[in-house]
Amino acid sequence: MIKSFFALILLSTLVSPWAMSQTPAVKNLPPLIPLRDFFRNPEISSYQLSPDGKHLAFKRPYERRMNIFVRPTDGDTETRLTSEKERDIAGYIWKGNDTILYLKDFGGDENFHLFKVSLKGGEAVDLTPFEGVRAELVDELKDDDGALLVSLNKRNREIFDVYRLNVKTGELKMVAENPGGITGWVTDHHGRIRAAVQTDGVNNTLLAREKEDGEFKKVLTTNFRETISPEFFTFDDKNLYVISNVGRDKAAAAILDLKTGKEIKTIYENPEVDVSSLSYSQKNKVLWTALYTTWKTERHFFDEGIKKIFTRLKEKLPGYEVGIVNTDKAEDMFVVRTYSDRSLGAYYLYNATTDKLQTLSELSPWLKEDELCEMKPVEYKSRDGLTIHAYLTLPKGVDAKNLPVVVNVHGGPWVRDDWGFDPEVQFLANRGYAVLQPNYRGSTGYGRKFWESSFKQWGKTMQNDVTDGAEWLIKEGIADPKRVGIYGGSYGGYAVLSGLTVTPDLYACGVDYVGVSNLLTFLNTIPPYWKPYLDMMHEMVGNPMTEKALLEAASPVLHADRIKAPLLIAQGAKDPRVNIDESNQMVAALKKRGVDVPYIVKENEGHGFHNEENRFDFYGAMEAFLAKYLGGRTTAPAK
Repeated sequence: MIKSFFALILLSTLVSPWAMSQTPAVKNLPPLIPLRDFFRNPEISSYQLSPDGKHLAFKRPYERRMNIFVRPTDGDTETRLTSEKERDIAGYIWKGNDTILYLKDFGGDENFHLFKVSLKGGEAVDLTPFEGVRAELVDELKDDDGALLVSLNKRNREIFDVYRLNVKTGELKMVAENPGGITGWVTDHHGRIRAAVQTDGVNNTLLAREKEDGEFKKVLTTNFRETISPEFFTFDDKNLYVISNVGRDKAAAAILDLKTGKEIKTIYENPEVDVSSLSYSQKNKVLWTALYTTWKTERHFFDEGIKKIFTRLKEKLPGYEVGIVNTDKAEDMFVVRTYSDRSLGAYYLYNATTDKLQTLSELSPWLKEDELCEMKPVEYKSRDGLTIHAYLTLPKGVDAKNLPVVVNVHGGPWVRDDWGFDPEVQFLANRGYAVLQPNYRGSTGYGRKFWESSFKQWGKTMQNDVTDGAEWLIKEGIADPKRVGIYGGSYGGYAVLSGLTVTPDLYACGVDYVGVSNLLTFLNTIPPYWKPYLDMMHEMVGNPMTEKALLEAASPVLHADRIKAPLLIAQGAKDPRVNIDESNQMVAALKKRGVDVPYIVKENEGHGFHNEENRFDFYGAMEAFLAKYLGGRTTAPAK
């Protein structure tokens, strides 16, 4: 399909990027960076220390797929442990000092299996060889080299039971049977399942027990609008550290009494944004940090030791954001990762005892920071008075006036965009586009009220927030009103389709990547393990049985006759979240009107394109498409 699309593009005359009637003043354009440099796999990534600190594992390409390699911490001799050729390895952990466990799915179906591979060599072994079953890690059991806790939906595809997995023999022993509705399990610091979260669809109940062989008892029940998210047990294994918005707008970190269901103490809250997570020392059993995101990720420190380490790292690595990826068991050696808005950053090995910092590798040394663009925080008002936080990236070498613009809408929708390196954004900016990333209502991190304001507002006020961002750029003189495009994936793809139907005269074109087109069919084709959340989805999006008119009004495919702008669609055939029928419906509706829609389908992909060659195809198609309709720069040959 992609060949026919390129044929379509190349038979048309590509618009010269700077030959428009309202050409911005050109200063000193950066070079056109090859598309593949933005979207290729890193040469090396995902470092992890073995528990004893003597080895480093990492991922690097083999046969175009990200596989696991290992080398001594104090040496350079690499050994490849895996030989996956179909899919990149999704993630991995050390199990003891001589075994690595990793997850992979099959063609993007998201039914991950857990495999083990030995540093001594040999074939990888599938420890969860159950067709159509998804494995999820519950607890690594870092103090037990021979076992871990994993949840599987092999008994019932809609719910997950917990098993103790002997990684040496492959034996599975059920340690917690899901009675129905349990969506999360919590272990104490001895690896015993002591708490769980159960839902009836709209109400969440926290359950706890004093012993692993005891009965769960209800601690408290909240409506899903009030969230108590267990982080981990207190270090005496009696109560829970939680992130909670109960009785407050901004989620805070607190200690919850498991006997009374009341907060014992609020340990950190931020007046502007939600607290997102807590971290602690596995060795010393003390709290380390609370994380929260304003326009950048920030930390509140509880422990002077870890604060000192971060202070030294910031001194040694000025100009970059710094994060700790992992540590050895002694917590003397740390894998450190840097990043910025213009760099994927690098990995380092830091010895806290000697204060020595060693460079391991850069993630994308082929990209030059001075040729890339700053991502700046901005804000604007929605038409009904909300403050919408966003990020704006302007292309280099031209004045910020009358620019072609891509409004890049994040997926979710109940997540948020963060500041940092985004290959899509940098790619688009290098092609001459200003890129706006709005954190529209419903984006998380800004408090409960802002999140709740999105309920049953798909295609309505949520879409208005995106529209208002585009119109703000036009009013500010940054955007050429005739050259505004919209792009997004998942919910962002839905926002593309909604934008082209709700405001058909605003956008010059749209690119929909694995997006929802019909809310009625979308809600009926979710994965079986999402079923416990279905009632909540009905509360947040709409109920097909009782609110059909609401969902029909917000389903772009049912209003495809309003679309005027050219549209490019991309879809993974095995997508378990947004079924391929969502894209098929939109393509069929437009073809029925005689509109030819460039449509890219990848048979070996799911929710988003993970295989490198598929990314190259998609972004190459996007580049040519946007150049044709928005007039940005392109490496595609013009005729």
